[in-house]
Amino acid sequence: MQIDWNELIMGSESWDFLLQIVLRTAVMFLVIIFGIRLLGKRGVKQLSVFELVVIIGLGSAAGDPMFYREVGILSSIFVFAVIILFYSLVVYLIGRSKKIEILLEGKPILLIENGVFAIENFKKEKLGSDEFFAELRMKSISHLGQIESAIEETSGEISVFFYEDEDVKYGLPVLLHSLEKSVTAFSEQKHYSCTFCGFTEVKSVGADNSCKNCGKHHWVLSVNRRRIT
Repeated sequence: MQIDWNELIMGSESWDFLLQIVLRTAVMFLVIIFGIRLLGKRGVKQLSVFELVVIIGLGSAAGDPMFYREVGILSSIFVFAVIILFYSLVVYLIGRSKKIEILLEGKPILLIENGVFAIENFKKEKLGSDEFFAELRMKSISHLGQIESAIEETSGEISVFFYEDEDVKYGLPVLLHSLEKSVTAFSEQKHYSCTFCGFTEVKSVGADNSCKNCGKHHWVLSVNRRRIT
């Protein structure tokens, strides 16, 4: 089978289109910078779902004329203008109506309260425990007893409010492999944490292994270390 190297490399375009690609890319690059400047710092630093859709739309409008001969630059710039105008209108409406803001951007969700998972909220956000524990570890958190509350913001970032050192409680450890040695029976009287919700209490030998908070039956030894910052 003979390979058409020209078709493989250039597709259906001719070599003279390469110069057009350079010019088209340069123009759209400048248009992107101008568009991002119009969106403002907030649209770049903390993307909500709505703002992410806007960025994707701008990217699509900018990308097509860079390498498709049949797509004109002027039509793409017009698409840019429409998206930015629509964005400005929606931002205005968000500033005037709390209901529209919640509809488009969502609202902050409480994930941890007093060292225990807010289970129903956690389920709604479809967060994996490993992913969430990794975020906590990156904030120098070793167990949930250090946390007064944790909130998922509309940007997807996690805000954490800590107990003072003297108020740190026993809590569910979040370090690597900390949940692998769970138990369903208690061999000594100590603080134990439910591996599912983080509820923590003192368990004695032979105590009921049902969690009062979630009804699950697996526990690990709790820790009460202070944060090292």
